[in-house]
Amino acid sequence: MIKSKKTSDMVKTALFIALIILLSVTPLGYIPLGAINATTIQMPVIIGAVLFGWKKGAFLGGVFGLTSLIKNTLQPNVTSFVFSPFVPVFGEESGSFWAIIISLLPRVMIGICAAGVFSLLSKMKLNKTIASAAAGFCGSLTNTVLVMGGIYLFFGESYSAAKDIAYNTLMTAVSATITGAGITEAIVSAVICGAVCTALFKYMKKENR
Repeated sequence: MIKSKKTSDMVKTALFIALIILLSVTPLGYIPLGAINATTIQMPVIIGAVLFGWKKGAFLGGVFGLTSLIKNTLQPNVTSFVFSPFVPVFGEESGSFWAIIISLLPRVMIGICAAGVFSLLSKMKLNKTIASAAAGFCGSLTNTVLVMGGIYLFFGESYSAAKDIAYNTLMTAVSATITGAGITEAIVSAVICGAVCTALFKYMKKENR
């Protein structure tokens, strides 16, 4: 029985990895929206974190981060240097180590944050659908805040030059992205993750029986 459960867990994790990779290579994964791409890849990470815990959530987030790094390396655009150390920073001859941090850390934190929020709300006896939706909202917003914050902190001047905006207005642009695209992403993630997790919890309950 233990061996069967381990095999089942591996298969489920592999399915989530496959879904993340699929989204990363299709337009559904990164939707261009103003100063940043609106992402949907955070949803499998959040759902995996809610269903399987923070460790698998962090792992799936790492997979998401790697797909971002690889995509920006193989298909670079004017701001890809913030996600890939192999793309020269705008106006310079080489890439930056901080791109690895921006690619990976926010995505790993998606899983940790989503699992933490779900666990906390579940202990408070909240409905699983509400807890899952809250995890979806917080996990998605974590990604936006950390990515945009990292860009501002480590690549502010270069990013401003690449986007052809004044550096002294970058904070306003970052804040607008978080409160605009970021909140929109978070709401969509909350709705979808709440619905999907509820359905999967019912399926897993029947499977365990």
